[in-house]
Amino acid sequence: ITVVPDASRALVDRLIEAFWPGPLTLVLPRRDTVPDIVTSGLPTVAVRMSVHPVFREVLERFGKPLAAPSANRFGRISPTTAEHVVKELGGRIPLVVDGNATLHGIESTIVAVEGDTLRILRNGPITREELSRFAAVTDSTHGSTPEAPGQMESHYAPSTPLKIIEPWQAPQVEIPEGQRVGLLAWDAPVVTDRFAIQEVLSHKGDIREAASTLFAKMRKLDEAGLDTIYVITVPPTGLGVAIMDRLRKAETK
Repeated sequence: ITVVPDASRALVDRLIEAFWPGPLTLVLPRRDTVPDIVTSGLPTVAVRMSVHPVFREVLERFGKPLAAPSANRFGRISPTTAEHVVKELGGRIPLVVDGNATLHGIESTIVAVEGDTLRILRNGPITREELSRFAAVTDSTHGSTPEAPGQMESHYAPSTPLKIIEPWQAPQVEIPEGQRVGLLAWDAPVVTDRFAIQEVLSHKGDIREAASTLFAKMRKLDEAGLDTIYVITVPPTGLGVAIMDRLRKAETK
């Protein structure tokens, strides 16, 4: 389904050996046999090999590449369990296969392979630091036409308004009288009675655990009947870059 340019072949092979099966999506020139509906008319196609045993069995039995869109309504919080999918799409799709909660929580890293360099289109579980062991890495400059999922200015958004704050701001948040406000904290609850509900991404301060719980915690707060959700920033390095990318897009409406 792809045409791997000679200039990129060695790099693609090394990336596949290092990260497949796993959460790395490679964007490469597509073959003419790939329909426009799969690529939104773009000249490239995004390919990945899932590590999940259920999805791999589906592919093995199907015997062909499978175009798999996200199991949520456009722009909404990404689902990480079958229950989330039913809540989002129940009655709109005929079947949900329950393969337990997702391993990484957030979506795969997407990179465009351009010669012997990599351009990050979406940050994810495979970090810039890991990718830089294989090639020079640059960031995408978003144009008017998205090149990959998750590049819209607003995405991953709850129905409840969401605001990002720094840790020191949490005890000082001003809450209008009569409103119920929730907090999504990074590694510890905030000692205050200002918030009706608090959720913590990782009590151990583990950034990978934080990523794996991010969308489930956001969804729980979104379903709690709050007026506003405040989210404390996580360290913006490594996997924290991907988490903050999701939060900034969720904040924008």
